[in-house]
Amino acid sequence: MRARRLLYLLLLLVPAAAAAGDRLTIAVASNFATVAHELAEAFTHETGADVRISTGATGKLYNQIINGAPFDVFLAADVRRPLLLEESGRGLAETRRTYAIGSLVFWSRDPALADRCRQALLNLDGRLAIANPETAPYGRAALEYLLAEGVEPSLVIGENASQALQFAATGNAQAGLVAASHVRNANLPSATCSWPVPTASHGPIEQQAIVVAGAGRSRLATEFVEFLGGDTARDVIRAAGYGLPEEGE
Repeated sequence: MRARRLLYLLLLLVPAAAAAGDRLTIAVASNFATVAHELAEAFTHETGADVRISTGATGKLYNQIINGAPFDVFLAADVRRPLLLEESGRGLAETRRTYAIGSLVFWSRDPALADRCRQALLNLDGRLAIANPETAPYGRAALEYLLAEGVEPSLVIGENASQALQFAATGNAQAGLVAASHVRNANLPSATCSWPVPTASHGPIEQQAIVVAGAGRSRLATEFVEFLGGDTARDVIRAAGYGLPEEGE
């Protein structure tokens, strides 16, 4: 009887242990954080796997990965870092894929800019918030646009795309060149000026994912990256204000 009870307890523990192992840790570019949490919930609903999200600027997350941070998947805000991981053998080549295409918006809550939004960007007197061009692809795209237009405003540099918008929303900057997806946040103050920056005026903000090589859960990580290309994920990403790659890309 005692042996039977012990066997019963062991059988109960086996599924629990297996479930505990189905856990992914995903490094996500800050602009995509909210969407990533929604996708993680959908993936958990489909698979039962636990997904943990760690956010930051793409460049900083990349540096953490090459220094051994235990991430299973990297959702970058550019192509360059996933490609570097692939070329160095730190990312699984067959898993690299574009999951979203971002865009910029010139955004302000300053009443003085209400009637001259686009022109205000070209002749801005106050400070303009952008993400750090060295680590954040949205910051690099913003800088490319400013250089192409020959505009030299006084810049406030945010650590990432989220912080750039925070500076503009709190008045620490008169306006910001920020991720279009971010300005859909219902908790933001009302904008007096919101102008979509033409995507042809800067390099594409193509966001790619890749499975980190050596991840302890490569099978599950690969399944998550494939999930990003499915109908459920694409609907969520599109609704959040991102463009999408063509099917099969």
